[in-house]
Amino acid sequence: MYNILIVDDEPLICEGLTQLLSTSGIAIKGLFNAHSGYEALDYIRMEDIDLLVTDIQMGSMSGIELMQQAKIIKPWVQVIIISAHETFQYAQLAIRFGAKDYLIKPLNSEQFLSSVRHVLLHMDKTARDSEQMLSDLNDGFRMREPLPVRMELLKSLLEPHTGNREAIIAELAKGHGIDLSGPYYAVIKARLDLESGGRTLTKRDDELLQYAVLNIAGELLGKEWDYQSFYDSGGTVCIIIQWTEAKYGDSSVDKVNQLEMIGRSLHFNVDKFLGFGCVVGISQILKGADFLGVTNEQGDKAMRWSRQFKDHYVFYYGDFKWGVYSEEEPTEEEINAQNNLIVERATRYINANYAQKGLTLNEVALKNHVSPNYLSYLFKKNTGCNLWEYVIKLRMEESKRLIQTTDLRRYEISELVGYESPEHFSKIFKKYFGVSPSEMKK
Repeated sequence: MYNILIVDDEPLICEGLTQLLSTSGIAIKGLFNAHSGYEALDYIRMEDIDLLVTDIQMGSMSGIELMQQAKIIKPWVQVIIISAHETFQYAQLAIRFGAKDYLIKPLNSEQFLSSVRHVLLHMDKTARDSEQMLSDLNDGFRMREPLPVRMELLKSLLEPHTGNREAIIAELAKGHGIDLSGPYYAVIKARLDLESGGRTLTKRDDELLQYAVLNIAGELLGKEWDYQSFYDSGGTVCIIIQWTEAKYGDSSVDKVNQLEMIGRSLHFNVDKFLGFGCVVGISQILKGADFLGVTNEQGDKAMRWSRQFKDHYVFYYGDFKWGVYSEEEPTEEEINAQNNLIVERATRYINANYAQKGLTLNEVALKNHVSPNYLSYLFKKNTGCNLWEYVIKLRMEESKRLIQTTDLRRYEISELVGYESPEHFSKIFKKYFGVSPSEMKK
């Protein structure tokens, strides 16, 4: 059963698509409507949305911006873009940000339902593939092992003391048709926690699970990313991601956020479909093949932080302040002091800006020079409260004060506490307090 969110600033379109989906026979648990990007983000934060269907042009926040913010919050949310503009640049941008389809208004009903069915079925494909691999274990299933020579060449690229990496890249291109010319690279590493599944595993099970993780990574990265994936001798899955000069120069994409989205989606899907925990380490993006060994070390170091944070699973190397000269791991006291400072700064920034329309987790994280993923984790760990729940708490308490002590109208209060739509403000208010603004006024 799926939850679907439809976003369009034209209410009739939302109503029409809701009616169409509700009578389609698709296994739908909940249908939600929003008329702006900011309203949609609240649904994504508060509900388990599986599929986002959004118009591309909606006033103060576009569908592209909404998709970016939605995937920072929940990277596994699938997206279909609808647009009145049959423009290649729009479609190209939407697909690059991870949209699964781009449909032109006026929508053809059958085409729309076919697209929705295809996206929802694709969400289950990785689960079916991975479960099939595990069920086939005792039936003589044979994995298509990566070619040993190719595997060894890729592993040697990431070793810290490898000499002429350009020669290895040339051999991969000539002998295996693999282009790793970069010049920008990052490494994502994933290690299964085999004890977390509660099962006794043989060596054969280990190998099959590694292969399943590679399969999940391939499904997530698809054709949108330029990458190579393999597993090293220690059983860790390695993903080398590269960008050309032209693609890296596209500043419309926050690439670190995208890497974290991949990492969080990988962890989510491994846990959901394989039933095992997974620690993911993400390197910084560095220029030049000579730094591939460094990115590999950074991925390993990032994973090592799971020792300090056993309830966190995706780690970006740049979030942690290693010694400037020695690259030594900070002490526990230094880590706690740094993390407390991050949360204090974030809290101060939110207290000063909670009424700002369009306030996002990404904005708060940028002010603290950490990733949204790590800030969310630290804020919840240190305060016991989800970061956006804290924003809503401040907005709701202030709106309650204004209702009880002033004669301001609902739309004026809504504006003052950061909501675009009085109707959306009323929904959030009633969900938070159990009564509507007008009922509280009485």
